[in-house]
Amino acid sequence: MSALTMIEAVHGKTDLARSKWVLSRLRAEPVSQQDSLTAVELLQDTGGQHGHEYAIDARVAALALRVPALVIVLTSDHEALREAGDHQEV
Repeated sequence: MSALTMIEAVHGKTDLARSKWVLSRLRAEPVSQQDSLTAVELLQDTGGQHGHEYAIDARVAALALRVPALVIVLTSDHEALREAGDHQEV
């Protein structure tokens, strides 16, 4: 799981204690400088999408590309991941 996922998942009605419990059972991967550069490349490959609307999805996709094993990404916005490039099956 990307460390950024929690930021995107939390909203005003989120039970923070419950979220911490869920996170304690997952392996969170840090976002590296290389992940950010890969995310920029993914965004450029899609015609120059930019901004916060695409930034986290692109960084999560970059992380998935970095991890050596098969990766399953759970998202509420599969279209944004589909737009992040043709390196994955959505």
